[in-house]
Amino acid sequence: APSKIYLFHVGWPWWPRARVVPSPGLWVPPATPCEPGCAWALIWCGTHTSLGLVQKFVSNAHCSLPVSQIGEAKVLVVGAGGIGCELLKTLAMSGFKNLVVIDLDTIETSNLNRQFLFRQQHVGQSKASVAAAAVQAIVPGVSITAHRANVKEARFSADFVSGFDLVLNGLDNLEARRHVNRLCLAARVPLVESGTAGYLGQVSVHLGGVTECFECQPKPVPKTYPVCTIRNTPDKPIHCIVWAKDLLFARLFGPPEAATDLDDAGEDPGDASAEAATTAGPALLRRSGEPAEEYALRVFQAVFVADMERLAGVEEMWKGREPPTPCALDLAAVGERVRLAEESAAGRGPGVAASGMSSALGLPDAQRAWAPEDSAAVFLASVRAFLTHRAEEVGALRFDKDDALATEFVAAAANLRSHCYGIPPQTLFEAKGMAGNIIHAVATTNAIASGLIVVEAMKLLAGQSKACHTTFLLAEASNKKLLTPMQSPEPNPNCVICGKAQLLLHADLHALTLGDLITQVLRGRMALVEPTLVAGSFMYEEGEDLEEDEVAFHSQNLTKPLSQLPGGGFATGTLVEVTDQAQQTSFRILVQHKDTWDEDAEPLRWEIRGELPASTFGKEGAGPQPDDGSEVEEEGFEIVEEGTALPSKTAAELRKRPVDGVADSDGRAKKWRRDSEQGVDGQ
Repeated sequence: APSKIYLFHVGWPWWPRARVVPSPGLWVPPATPCEPGCAWALIWCGTHTSLGLVQKFVSNAHCSLPVSQIGEAKVLVVGAGGIGCELLKTLAMSGFKNLVVIDLDTIETSNLNRQFLFRQQHVGQSKASVAAAAVQAIVPGVSITAHRANVKEARFSADFVSGFDLVLNGLDNLEARRHVNRLCLAARVPLVESGTAGYLGQVSVHLGGVTECFECQPKPVPKTYPVCTIRNTPDKPIHCIVWAKDLLFARLFGPPEAATDLDDAGEDPGDASAEAATTAGPALLRRSGEPAEEYALRVFQAVFVADMERLAGVEEMWKGREPPTPCALDLAAVGERVRLAEESAAGRGPGVAASGMSSALGLPDAQRAWAPEDSAAVFLASVRAFLTHRAEEVGALRFDKDDALATEFVAAAANLRSHCYGIPPQTLFEAKGMAGNIIHAVATTNAIASGLIVVEAMKLLAGQSKACHTTFLLAEASNKKLLTPMQSPEPNPNCVICGKAQLLLHADLHALTLGDLITQVLRGRMALVEPTLVAGSFMYEEGEDLEEDEVAFHSQNLTKPLSQLPGGGFATGTLVEVTDQAQQTSFRILVQHKDTWDEDAEPLRWEIRGELPASTFGKEGAGPQPDDGSEVEEEGFEIVEEGTALPSKTAAELRKRPVDGVADSDGRAKKWRRDSEQGVDGQ
C-alpha cells in the first residue's frame, strides 16, 4: 500500500507546487484559490518515492505550454451538440479565450439528456448561440462567436478557416466531416476529428502532408435498396423513409435534374411491376398560378390514393402479401386543421411556419407516433409552407436532417405510405434518425472524447506533433484499457483527396445522366458542393460567380446520358477531372461502361472504387483498366502498429507544409475498424 500522498497544484506552467499530505483519508483542498485552468490533485506514491521524482513525472506528463499561448489561440469548433457542448466548456475552462462555433441545428427536448448546456426553456433556439452564452456564464472573459449556419455555406471558405490555429470537429454526419477535412487541407490548418456511437468513440489528428487526412481510409457508404422495392413493394419503415426523402422530396422541391423514379412508369411495358409503377410524375408538377393548398391536396391524392389503387390492381404482385390500401381520410377536416395552424404560426411571428409546422398543429412531442390524420395534416402543412414561405428555395432544395420542415415532410409522407402498406409508423424522432443516419450518443462518451480533443489541441499548439495520437474509446476493455491510443498514421498515397489518386466509375453510360452523376455520385457519394467536370473538350461547371446564360448552358446537358454528352460523350477509358472550388479539392475519375447489373444488389446501376494503379494517372483515353475485384471496406476501428514518429512541428509550421507530395506509408499492419453502417456520431 502507498505510504506517501503528495498534494499538487497542477496548472500553468505545468511544473507543480507540492507538499506531502500527512495521512490518507478525508482531506480538504487548501484555501488558496486556483487560477483558471488549474486544479489540486492527489498522487499516491510508494514509501521510497521522492518528491523530485513525482515532480518530474507530473511535468513530463504534459507539454510546456504557456497560458498566454492558449489564450491567444484562435479555435474553430464545428458542431455544438453532444461533443460540441462538452468541448466548448472544456476549452474555456482550460484557458482558451478565442473561440468560434458553427452549428445549424436547434435544440430539441431529446437533446437535454446529454447536452448539459441546454435547458427546457432553450428548446427551439440555436444550439450554437445558447451553448456560447452558457459557457460564457461559466467562464467569464472567454470570447465565443456563434454562427447558426451550415458549415458548407460559401462564407465559411478555406480563406475563413485559414484565420484559425486549430479546427475541432464535433459533427454528426459524414458529408460535413468530409467538407471540413477538405477546407482544412486547403487552408493548411490542423484538424482534430472526433465522433461517438453509444459507448464507442474516437479522436484523431489530421495534419496535411504529415498524418493521414480524414478521407485517407474508406468510409461507409449509405445502404441502397432496390428501386422496385422502394417504388412498389415496401415492407419496412426504412423503405418508406427512403421513398419520402430520395424520391418524393427530391421530386417536389429538388433541382430539375433530380428526376426520380416517380417520373418513370417502367422500362419494360410488358412487365407487371413496370406497368403498375407510379405514373404520378405529371401530377406532381405544379400548374401555373395553382394555389399552394390545391397543389398540396392534388399531390396527396396522386401518391396516397391514385397510386395505391393502381398498384393494388396488379394482382400478381400481391400473391404473398396484402396489397396496399388508399388513404381514406377526411381531407376537408384535415385542411381546416392546417388552416388554423397556419394562422397560429403567423401570429407567432414571421418565419415560424418556414421552420416547422408540427408544433402549430398540436404535435410538439417528437417521441409520439402520429395518427394517419396527424401525418396528413403535417404533410399538407409542410408542402404549403415550402411553397408559401420558402418559395425561393423550391427547385434547389436537398434534404437536410437539420431542416425541421424537411424532416417533418419526410416523416409525414413516410408514415402515410406506411399506413397504406400496413407498416408500423415512426415517430418524428425516429424518422429523423433514420433519414439522417443518426446514431444517438451517450453523455459520458462525449465528455471523454471532448477531453481527448483538448489534449490533442494542446499538443498541436505546443509543437508536439509527434506526440499526437488517434485514440479509440472502447465499450469493453482491451489489454485492461478502455482508451486505446495509437500513433497518428501517415498519409495514404492512394487517398483521392490528399494523395491525388483516382477513382474508377463503372456505370451504364447509356442510362446514367449527367444530372445523376452530379447528384448521386459527386454530391451524394463524394460530398462535393460545387463540382466542375472536364473530360476532353466537354466541361460542366457550377458556382455562384456564373452568369445566368452560363448556368443555362451547363444545365441543358443534365438530362443527357453520359454517352451522349457533347464532345463525343463518355466512353470506357474517359478520364474526368473533377474539382470543387468551394472545397479547393480535386481528383480524377476513370470511366468504364458496364451493361449488366444486378438490380437487387446494384439498384443505381453504378459503382465507384478507389486506389487504382498510379500508372493509369493522367492517361486520358487509356482504355479499360484491369478490374481486381477490390471492394470498398466497411468502416470500423482500425489498429495500426506504431511506426516512425512524426516530426515535431508547431501548428504554424504545419500550416505551411504543402498538401501535395505525401510520402508512402509502409509498415502499417493490422486493421481493426469499428463496424458501423452510419459511422461515428458527434451529436
